[in-house]
Amino acid sequence: MRNNSALSFHDVRQVFHAGGREIPALDGVSFTIAPGRVSGLIGPDGAGKTTLMRLACGLLRPERGEIRVLDLDAVAEPQAVQAAVGYMPQRFGLYEDLSVQENLDLYADLQGVPPGQRAARYAELMHMTGLAPFTARLAGRLSGGMKQKLGLACALLRAPRLLLLDEPTVGVDPVSRRELWAIVYRQVREQGTSVLLSTAYLDEAERCDEVLLLHQGRLLGQGPPAEFSAAMAGRVFQVSVPEGSPRRLQSHLSRAPGVIDALVMGDTVRLVMAEGAEPTAEALLPGMPGARLEAVAPRFEDAFVARLKPQHAATADLGGLELNIPEAGVDPVIQVRDLVRRFGDFVAVDHVSFHVRRGEIFGLLGANGAGKTTTFRMLCGLLPASEGELSVAGHDLRTARAQARGRIGYMAQRFSLYGDLSVWQNLRFFASAYGLRGRVQATRLQWALETFELRDYREANARDLPLGFKQRLAFAAALMHEPAILFLDEPTSGVDPLARREFWARTNALAEAGVTVLVTTHFMEEANYCDRLVIMAEGRVLAEGTPQSLRAAARRPDNPEPTMEDAFIHLVTQTSSGTEAVA
Repeated sequence: MRNNSALSFHDVRQVFHAGGREIPALDGVSFTIAPGRVSGLIGPDGAGKTTLMRLACGLLRPERGEIRVLDLDAVAEPQAVQAAVGYMPQRFGLYEDLSVQENLDLYADLQGVPPGQRAARYAELMHMTGLAPFTARLAGRLSGGMKQKLGLACALLRAPRLLLLDEPTVGVDPVSRRELWAIVYRQVREQGTSVLLSTAYLDEAERCDEVLLLHQGRLLGQGPPAEFSAAMAGRVFQVSVPEGSPRRLQSHLSRAPGVIDALVMGDTVRLVMAEGAEPTAEALLPGMPGARLEAVAPRFEDAFVARLKPQHAATADLGGLELNIPEAGVDPVIQVRDLVRRFGDFVAVDHVSFHVRRGEIFGLLGANGAGKTTTFRMLCGLLPASEGELSVAGHDLRTARAQARGRIGYMAQRFSLYGDLSVWQNLRFFASAYGLRGRVQATRLQWALETFELRDYREANARDLPLGFKQRLAFAAALMHEPAILFLDEPTSGVDPLARREFWARTNALAEAGVTVLVTTHFMEEANYCDRLVIMAEGRVLAEGTPQSLRAAARRPDNPEPTMEDAFIHLVTQTSSGTEAVA
């Protein structure tokens, strides 16, 4: 079969074997992607997206089916395919002990770029990515956004006709995401490049010429995002009330009959209703005066959630978690005054001050390299401060670090459990580390397996879990000792919208029960769940306030209803000095 498509699959099946079981990753997938287009590969965790990418670039051989890439047979000619495409996997293999320039040289050697063509291509890519001033810097000293841009530059060294990007914007801030998209579209416009990219950000799916919706190894649909959205006409609404927390309103509406999805959007809640449902404010919010219900235009994420969420309903169930949170005691629970952290001559955190009250969800936002993770590590007692005062639950972290750590649960930015240990072994290790023994430990282990639906993965190694289940395991481990304070460092990075909803349903329930939550995130919509937040850049606090006040500060005549992403980009770009710091 010959055609002029950029990529085509015909009846492709791929299975993996684990523990004596056969696990289908793709099951009879067929599609064709036309040249010169940006196609989005969308689906929940474990849908088969990464497997499809690896098959498309000749790194895996399918059990059945035909794959053609730029009119090459990927099964018979995998090396020719690998030489023809650009591929950026989820964790691009940068060499952190090499400089930016040395990484470029290495990948140019691996890809066979002729020496005479390199200087011009390097200059073009460094200008395009904004990395020209940093070619001598070690890759390991770049911020997260800069690393992603360097990875993309390495994938583009040969100006490939087909570019495969597996979640290229995971873990980067909105400004860096916007820059990465500009680079991708420049390649399409100027080079005629065809692009297939997977993403966990469904607003990015709206930018694609078409999307492929994958679920449990099967292709559910292919077409322009607007086609998926159009099917949701008349089923999407915006609900507001004069007083009260949007987070509590969302919690109430999520349990109302006929509601498939309830999502906090600024001061309102966005509802997706079941087909045929005819909601009214009185029926959804009985006895709540002033409630308003307004129909709004659907978007791709509404269609995604409506199609898949009934099988993966978000839950706030905490499985009988008993939180021993004292009614009295120190408040604010977290106090930071003039916090400074230096690494040699570099100031990563520069006189930062804020406080977090008991039972609040407090957001710490910022561009990659803003100093958020460094601040987090100091608050967890994992890194000493150079200057300033910080206390957690009344414990001064300069003198009582161990006592403070005993009061908190910590979920790290990168999955930080033990990949070679099973789910059960990880949970047992962390239970022991938190001092749980005997019957108490056994009860907590069973609670974690049941509440986070990990029983079927009990004996699976942590590294082999789908990303959403890795997140569940990390969250369960952080809650094993029923902490009164929870530190969440980009906990939903890379997970799909369904897993994010499940995570926030549980986090909101914890906050309502009195747990104090400090969270960092690059999903600006998630900032709407915070009671208050700060936005950082270059180690300093740019702004502090409620989500409502920060959005109001970004209001302009041409944008009277700014989103949190609008507010973030406005603040960061207005104050940026044009440089990026180390994370």
